Amino acid sequence: MGRSLFSTIVTDFTRCIMSPTASLTTICRQKIQQMILIMGVACLLWAVISSNAVAAPKAELWPKWMKHDRHSTQTISHHAWKLFLEHHLDINHSSGVHRLNYKMVKKEDKQKLNTYIQTLESIPISDYSRNEQAAYWINLYNALTVKVILEHYPVESIMKINISPGFFNFGPWDAKLIKVEGEELSLNDIEHRILRPIWKDPRIHYAVNCASIGCPNLAPVPYTSENLEILLEQGAKNFINHPRGVSFKDNELWISKIYTWFEEDFGGNEKGILQHLQKYATKELADKLQNYNGDIESDYDWDLNEP
Repeated sequence: MGRSLFSTIVTDFTRCIMSPTASLTTICRQKIQQMILIMGVACLLWAVISSNAVAAPKAELWPKWMKHDRHSTQTISHHAWKLFLEHHLDINHSSGVHRLNYKMVKKEDKQKLNTYIQTLESIPISDYSRNEQAAYWINLYNALTVKVILEHYPVESIMKINISPGFFNFGPWDAKLIKVEGEELSLNDIEHRILRPIWKDPRIHYAVNCASIGCPNLAPVPYTSENLEILLEQGAKNFINHPRGVSFKDNELWISKIYTWFEEDFGGNEKGILQHLQKYATKELADKLQNYNGDIESDYDWDLNEP
């Protein structure tokens, strides 16, 4: 119906202005006003949609997930995720970007991945220690992301998987994918309402993976309470010292858009970002960053992280 109305207006407008005897009669003025209104609304919608596609959610704490047991010694097995990564993640790609071979994931592997996620869903995570919780949420986020890709594969980019509710939402991040302790959760809930506001650690951005070339590498092993600190540190170093994290092009500094999207997590300004980058950069790169006082550009590659 909408398309038919639009086509009718366009046709009438064209006839009006193309007629050799056309003048700005009342009818013609109405057609012009209708076209201007349609074009204005279309431009507004495009601006909102484009802005929403790149806007990063704020860290907004969901208080329920603050609960934990600092005395707990319980651990969670992520063995199934470990096996999945061993079989399907290529960590030796010449690009330096870890690639997941979605095409080669068999039906039984998908079933095992689903079972692993279902097992995590059934865990009363509020009864665990903080480190165990951090590892749990990171692994759950990454496993869910891979599951979403597999359910829609072949796909060129996670940005093409528009399953989030709402007309202006893109991608899968706002879709409720699981239920933990009776609460339905989305990927955005896990990252921006649990991980970021509770741990307040910028290295979280190197841990959660969005299945894209521009994203920090998907870790080759599951996060655990024992290796959490090691993997977070390694993730930061690997990304910052790779061109998609930080690079100089014609003496101009380019950084990942992660740092601009989540500037509040990296010191709140360019100075804070540069200080964070220097902390994990090699000496050569750190020296260049320290002496840099030019403009900073940013980019991001949303292509799927497959071979």
